[in-house]
Amino acid sequence: MSLAELDWRVIGEAIDDGPTTMALEEVAAETAAAGGPATVRVYTWPDVLSLGYNQDPDTVDWAFCEREGIGVTRRPTGGGAIYHDHYADLSYSIVAPADAVPGDLMACYELFCEPILDTFEGIGVDARFVEAEREAVHQPACYLRALHPAHDIVGPDGRKLAGNAQYRRKDAVVQHGSLSVSLRPTRHCGCFTGTPDVDAFRERVGAIDEYVDVERADVVEALRATLSEWVDADAGAWTDDERARARERAKSKYSTDEWV
Repeated sequence: MSLAELDWRVIGEAIDDGPTTMALEEVAAETAAAGGPATVRVYTWPDVLSLGYNQDPDTVDWAFCEREGIGVTRRPTGGGAIYHDHYADLSYSIVAPADAVPGDLMACYELFCEPILDTFEGIGVDARFVEAEREAVHQPACYLRALHPAHDIVGPDGRKLAGNAQYRRKDAVVQHGSLSVSLRPTRHCGCFTGTPDVDAFRERVGAIDEYVDVERADVVEALRATLSEWVDADAGAWTDDERARARERAKSKYSTDEWV
């Protein structure tokens, strides 16, 4: 089986709370593994800090997040925490059965990042995988961790523009990623204890609106259209059953103190 042989659906931009956002990806993986459609989707988080799977919660400034109305959840992927601003951040995910994607992790990243790089090209941003590893600036923050050529995308001046991560179940693969449309460095850095330096953040992280004059809505549509073309599929939607399962999964897993 190959990606081209799959039945795909494209789910356009939506905003759900953090736990539901992660629960929907898990449910999408179950759907794909059971022979249902594979999924590409574009989504926005409502000001949420998502922790990496193994991240120490003591690296989070919980008082700051509560004061600023920033939700906190945990991803099933590794890496550091990401502050997903409702305007500055844009996210995507690709969910497919495991037997349709390369078993080699690097090859899978290269394949799944094709539409992401094409999106940057389409809006006029010269983006590429970082060419060599770079040291971490602040380890708990995903955008300030060491950069890796497998999954970190940088702009023309070498600053990070997008991060991508995968997790693999026995029967499905999920890749999700975050694109910087704009920067909110003070708010981003404030989410962490040992607050990382804002100037260092600006030196490491770039944003689409620093390179090209483009509206956020146009970036959203460019990403949605590019993903749609990549999988040769039209708009789709979650089923009522998937939504119900995601609500229950969010409540029983992704919202719990034990998970976060």
